[in-house]
Amino acid sequence: MIATVGAVAIVVFSCKSRLSEAERLDLSKTPVQTVDDMYIIQTEGGKLQMRIEAGVMEHYDNDTMSVDKFPKGLQVFSYNEEGELEAHLRSDDASHEKSKTGGEEIWKAFGNVVIKNIIKHETMETDTIYWDRKNEEIYTDCYVRLYSPDGFTQGYGLRSDEKVRNSAIMRPFNNYAVVVKDSTEVLIDSVNFIGPLLKR
Repeated sequence: MIATVGAVAIVVFSCKSRLSEAERLDLSKTPVQTVDDMYIIQTEGGKLQMRIEAGVMEHYDNDTMSVDKFPKGLQVFSYNEEGELEAHLRSDDASHEKSKTGGEEIWKAFGNVVIKNIIKHETMETDTIYWDRKNEEIYTDCYVRLYSPDGFTQGYGLRSDEKVRNSAIMRPFNNYAVVVKDSTEVLIDSVNFIGPLLKR
């Protein structure tokens, strides 16, 4: 009889210890969904518009906001109306916040952010960038470097359309431009270029 009472006491103590750990768990900081090797394609009218890839996506949800976090980095590929790859973004970390009430939707990429406009041969580098999908614009107040066939621009703050077709640095400094160009220079879009078919 004594042995049975001792066993019951041990079980009750063990369950009580585990319950106290569960009570300390903050559910607002725990993802409701985790996706490994995420791959998303967005199309419209049968035409590819965007491709998003991430090593990990963690989805968080509350009464007012839906939040996706990408702790292992994010890559976004954007295509133009002809189906050509136009822009490519990569970053070390990222998040996507969507309001359940007002309709606001903000993407934030941070940590070694590199944005390339493949067609214009432009490369932009910064630490943090925001993408407002509702207003279709990209912006930041951080330090930005912009490399293009026309020269080099740097400064603080940037505003651009979401396709990165028209980018403007708000407070530029110490820039240089290519004044004279070789009129025979040919720029090749190596990503979208389809060369001659080779015989096998």
